[in-house]
Amino acid sequence: MTTALGDSIRIPRSALQIAVARRDITPPTGIRAKNWGPADWERSEGAHRPFELTALAMIGDDDRPRVLLAVDGTWWRRVADEQGVRGAILDALGFEADQLMLSLSHTHAGAVLCAADAHLPGGELIAGYLEALAAAGIAASREALGSAEPGMIEWTTGRCTLAADRELDLDGRALVGFNPDAVADDTVVIGRVSVAGVVRATLVNYACHPTTLAWQNREVSPDYVGAMREIVEAATDAPCLFVQGASGELAPREQYTGDHAVADRHGRSLGHAVLAALDALPMPGEQLTLDRVVESGAPLAVWAGREPVPERGAERRDEGRSAGVTASVTLPLRELASLVDLAAEWADIDERSRDERLGRARNLREGYIDGPTVQHPVWVWRLGDAVVVGHPGEAYSRLQTGLRSRFPGIPIVVMNLTNGPGFVYLPTRDAYDRGAYQAWQTPLAPGALDLLETHAASLIITLLSPSTPTPAFE
Repeated sequence: MTTALGDSIRIPRSALQIAVARRDITPPTGIRAKNWGPADWERSEGAHRPFELTALAMIGDDDRPRVLLAVDGTWWRRVADEQGVRGAILDALGFEADQLMLSLSHTHAGAVLCAADAHLPGGELIAGYLEALAAAGIAASREALGSAEPGMIEWTTGRCTLAADRELDLDGRALVGFNPDAVADDTVVIGRVSVAGVVRATLVNYACHPTTLAWQNREVSPDYVGAMREIVEAATDAPCLFVQGASGELAPREQYTGDHAVADRHGRSLGHAVLAALDALPMPGEQLTLDRVVESGAPLAVWAGREPVPERGAERRDEGRSAGVTASVTLPLRELASLVDLAAEWADIDERSRDERLGRARNLREGYIDGPTVQHPVWVWRLGDAVVVGHPGEAYSRLQTGLRSRFPGIPIVVMNLTNGPGFVYLPTRDAYDRGAYQAWQTPLAPGALDLLETHAASLIITLLSPSTPTPAFE
């Protein structure tokens, strides 16, 4: 292909009616926040940083409103609690299920989102917090939908080395911790939201478990996400939304600490990576264009930011296209040990850790498993040139790397812990072979991740018309 004067490097865009609204959802002091087996405490004693719920409202050419709720939260331990919160928001907005994605950041230093724990210390505050969470989602969504105006999301990627593989084999035992011999996906997908040339928000999609802070920490915390937001928002003067990627086997190298400074350092690492990628973009609404040739000591090709040229009509129309679909994939179950057998297997570990493991196993068997297979829902939105994929559970990063390799040039946001329980891992076959925690914890059989990836890819295909251009992404 020959480059000519006036040629541009096309930035993938989503042209939408768009707006952002936020609510503070910091859990109250004293709420149950015991998420780690070794913890010898149960009630939170304060807050390291605020918890945020941010609504991104979007309306494309199909005139169907969609809302992405980015929520600082742990994980849903029961299906009923997630359905209660999301269902209340859907009902209040008059939405159908395909119009809302509620995505948890997956901090492990947050409130326990399980109303059934009301009898435990701090559990009496959980039901009220879940009601407040739903109310915040309704209020932020209504505000954003009511103020939506013509704007765009411009997509780019960055790189951040915070995430590392956490599948370490030590003396023949599979552990959950930094494996220095493995390579982790370091991709950050970034959406710059702007209206009339002014940045209104930044969407950050990155895959890394927020497990910096662990049982030693007695305060609720968004983990690294809090400091990341602070860095990005200070530079852009606009809200930053974080959505967790496919991070089943990814986490920081340095983790399991009570030191808030480590979590903040991790957040700054990701925040600076986001800003570096944003600073490499032209100004909102512009594309880098080969402007002219200047004769100097050498003939110089001058590229400059310019508005997109009008003759790219088909590409501009695609930027405004929107569509959505939700459909479940049937996933196979493996044979599960009984709770009695599990209690016997874990008899030699400390009582607190055993109770935590048994509680998670019990939740899997109550509400999620109702037959020989599981119906695993997937949500896919097309937003102009980009695609957003959300699903419940914790897929390994192969889900996002696989989808992005199947659709090169298309920005794809992949979100774990979205619209459903977040306690179900979808590991690679290798994880089963090595006896990884994620493999013996999940009720799903080997091959479930492959089926999920294939299913998500088929849904993406249904939303991408043959005329969809291939933008210059990455």
